[in-house]
Amino acid sequence: MPWDSDIDVQMSVSTVHYLASYYNMTIHRYQARDYMLEINPKYTDGSFEDKLNVIDGRWIDIQTGLFIDITAIRPKKGVKGVVVSKDKQEAKIKDLFPLRDSLFEGHSVKVPYNYAKMLSEDYGNKALTKTEFAGHKFNATSMEWEKLE
Repeated sequence: MPWDSDIDVQMSVSTVHYLASYYNMTIHRYQARDYMLEINPKYTDGSFEDKLNVIDGRWIDIQTGLFIDITAIRPKKGVKGVVVSKDKQEAKIKDLFPLRDSLFEGHSVKVPYNYAKMLSEDYGNKALTKTEFAGHKFNATSMEWEKLE
């Protein structure tokens, strides 16, 4: 999305723990580029109090500095079947899994099982059909958002 400067992913806190234990601060080469995995040492703190540490990790392109934010989701205390991240985003496990295969900007990705319901709940029903937003128009032929002149 041209108006959003980064990409965000969520994963279970147990997966973030695994990455922190074995791969934190390591460099990975992919298609002739280097990426560093950086896990925030505060990823284990699931409280909502520290608003400066809601990002639990990042995949960083060493050449450009661009990054993908990683946030951990963990079971919500006292609520069965719901997970929550430190920025208070909640999801029902039955809406997340099983993940579906999809395409994002030409790349294979996994998306939540009930993505349409989740997007409607977070952004309203028009989020799924609106073709103009933030000074851009969606081109259905190229499947891209283009800046309005």
